Amino acid sequence: MRRVLVLLIFISFLTACQGDYFPKPKGYNRIDLPNRAFTSLEGDFPYSFEHSKNARIESDSFNLAQKDWINLNYEGLGGKVHLTYLSLDTEGKDLKTVLNDAINLTAKHQVKAYGIDESIALTPKGYTGVVAELSGEVPTQFQFFVTDSTKNFLRGALYFDTAMKNDSLAPAIEYIKVDMAHLMNTLEFKK
Repeated sequence: MRRVLVLLIFISFLTACQGDYFPKPKGYNRIDLPNRAFTSLEGDFPYSFEHSKNARIESDSFNLAQKDWINLNYEGLGGKVHLTYLSLDTEGKDLKTVLNDAINLTAKHQVKAYGIDESIALTPKGYTGVVAELSGEVPTQFQFFVTDSTKNFLRGALYFDTAMKNDSLAPAIEYIKVDMAHLMNTLEFKK
């Protein structure tokens, strides 16, 4: 029995040394970004804008009572932009309340965010917008809202359907951010 054990150990030493070991570098997911092309939003919405042809428009299934809430689904990138619209004059909400809600939704991510960079933008149609870029391992890396400050309010938030680290998603995040800037610049409220 002892001879068999010694023989097995000797054979394992001989077969274990089959060349040099080289550690493999860390791999990152490859994200192929599509070419940019835009089209106008179709449908009976109180707003219009140009969106990426690479994003499919879907009804928001979270709140079926809000027919003007939609998602821009970037299937190839695994991202989704949730757009929520509020009519300030018909839904009984004033601008201050809606703005506080939007700011609080962004502030909820302070627990995991390394930083939140907010900037104010003025669109070509004269609407005011706020863009929030969140860094860190947060569920939403980009949020924005646009309002005419009297009747209409549109908020957007980017989410990904994956548990990857945000640094791996950086090319897709930047791609969708540019699309959202185009959406904001072409946004027009119909009321």
